[in-house]
This record gives sequence, structure tokens and C-alpha cells, in this order.
Amino acid sequence: MAGDPGNIRQEKIRRYIESRDVVTIHELEELCPEVSVMTIHRDLDALERTREISKFRGGARSIRRMNDPIFDIRVRENNAEKTIVAEKALSLIRQNSSVFLDASTTNLALARRLPDMSLSIITTSPTIALALCHLVSPHITLCCGTLHRQNLTLSGQNTLDMLAAINIDLALVGVSGCSAEAGFTCGTEDDMRVKKTVIEKARTSVILCDHSKFKRLMPYTFCAIDRPDILICDTAPPEKIVDAMRGRVKIL
Repeated sequence: MAGDPGNIRQEKIRRYIESRDVVTIHELEELCPEVSVMTIHRDLDALERTREISKFRGGARSIRRMNDPIFDIRVRENNAEKTIVAEKALSLIRQNSSVFLDASTTNLALARRLPDMSLSIITTSPTIALALCHLVSPHITLCCGTLHRQNLTLSGQNTLDMLAAINIDLALVGVSGCSAEAGFTCGTEDDMRVKKTVIEKARTSVILCDHSKFKRLMPYTFCAIDRPDILICDTAPPEKIVDAMRGRVKIL
């Protein structure tokens, strides 16, 4: 029925998610304080069955934008912010070390600024590997795997097996979204598995995150908010993020 409170509430939730692309359960609790969190979950289940939204752990997102924007769009976004983050990350790279660069566009910005120095660089990005080819000193390893055309990254079991055999001093990992509740998130399960693996293996794990990512939440969490060693941002992170890190993460 058109006047049914449940139908009215679900439409309210649908419109809210549509306007924000991605929301947390906590946000929906604030949107609908008159009902329990279980009722909100049931509303989301109903919206998911009609393919209005997609649920994931800790939230929901619009069905229109299930994954990251395609690579050639992302590479043009927030260039000033990426430059700031990339320059900070460069200061962490030491001669004769092993450095992992994931396929984030921030790492592409870093690769284009990397000086010619003795390094062992491992990457899952064909684009980054090509960007490094003009350098003479680094040894560049491009991981094997299945190419994801949308974000131009290699992933899958072959990638994970290869990474399992490589020692990593410094892992520089980009994010698609970040929240205090969900941690650091990305758009695909394969990407999540790669990022999670390198963060667990690296002696020093670094998250690269410009301020726009604090407004986004993606379906797959690859790292708890207080897990990495270092967080690099272009501006100071929100206070809620800092508090959730409990002093365990160095912020640059």
C-alpha cells in the first residue's frame, strides 16, 4: 500500500542511498531513528531483492555504481591531491629496498616522479610498470594474473601465489574509500585480496588516501582502520578517523 509506513521508509532509504551512492548502517540509523537496526536491515534486504541497492558489510550502496570509476576517469580526478600524497610517499622510499606499488592512480603519480634509484619494485599495474620503464636503476617486477579491464590491475590466485613468494620492505597501497567503522575499502573482491596480502607481508604498510576517499565507502574492506603503519593524506583526516586509529598509525 502506498501509505504503508514500511513502504514510505524504504523509499526514504532508497532516495538517501541514491543521493549519496554509499552509506553506512549508522547513517541509516540516524535517518530512521524511529525503528530498530534489524528493521533497517530488513528494509535493505527488500530493496536489494528489487535491485534498488546492494548491501555489504556495514552499509549499502546504489546499484548504479557497484565498482570504482573506470581508470581513465580516475586518473584525471583530484590530481593536485594525488601529487601531495605522492610527494609525501616518495620520502619513505629508500635505496636498495623492495617496494610494492598497487594499481592506484596515486601510485601512478608517484611512479612518474620516482627518481632513478636502486630499488626492487613490484606492481600489479601494467600502467605503472610502463611508466617506470624510462628509469635505468630499478628492477621492475610485474605480477602475473588476470587483467581487470576497468581499473587496469592484475589480480587472482596467480597474483596471490606470486606475492606470497616475494619479500616486501614497503607497501604503498591506494584506497577507494575509508571510514572509521569499515576501515579501508575497495571495489572488488580480487583487489581486496591483493591489498590485504601485501599489507600482511610488508615490513611497513602505507595507505595512500586523499581527502575525497573519506566521503566514500566501498563494498570490500581490506584493512582495519588501525592496521597500517602509516597513513598519508593531502589534508588532516577527520577527527573520527584519527580517534579510531587509537594512536597506532602514523599520519603524514
